[in-house]
Amino acid sequence: MRLCVWAGLLVSMVLAAGETSSILEMTPPISGLSLANLQDSFEEIHNGHRHQAIDIMETRGTAVRAVVPGTIRKLFFSKPGGNTIYQFDQKGEYCYYYAHLDRYAEGLHERMSVQPGDVIGFVGSTGNANARAPHLHFAIFELGPERLWWKGTAVNPYPGLVAAVKRAK
Repeated sequence: MRLCVWAGLLVSMVLAAGETSSILEMTPPISGLSLANLQDSFEEIHNGHRHQAIDIMETRGTAVRAVVPGTIRKLFFSKPGGNTIYQFDQKGEYCYYYAHLDRYAEGLHERMSVQPGDVIGFVGSTGNANARAPHLHFAIFELGPERLWWKGTAVNPYPGLVAAVKRAK
């Protein structure tokens, strides 16, 4: 039921905008991802606040891939997220956030253009993540008119990831 509501919301967004949202074109951030790897944790409380993301448990060092065509807007180390990547889609409407990375892909830099499937980093447990539970913390933010990488409205990535995994099969 929840998935149907989210799918309806995404379709409404597309129809209202008259063009395709990059969320609908997303590819999986990890090769070989299955539906069993995905759990909707967007509304869960983590460290005293809404999670607003999905955690994908994976072996440390597993390649993390760009999910849409776009630009690496910011590479940033933060106390909670550790090694993070902020990727904007081509229209600058959405920011795709990858956190707790072990490291970035060699040569990755800000303002770099990426395509879906390009390796951009590797799963880890940096920041406030449990060192024994490496994972990709993945979030999507709808950007406002200012297009600020640190500021946006959280969008539940779960429905888009489910659709991406189904398309990848």
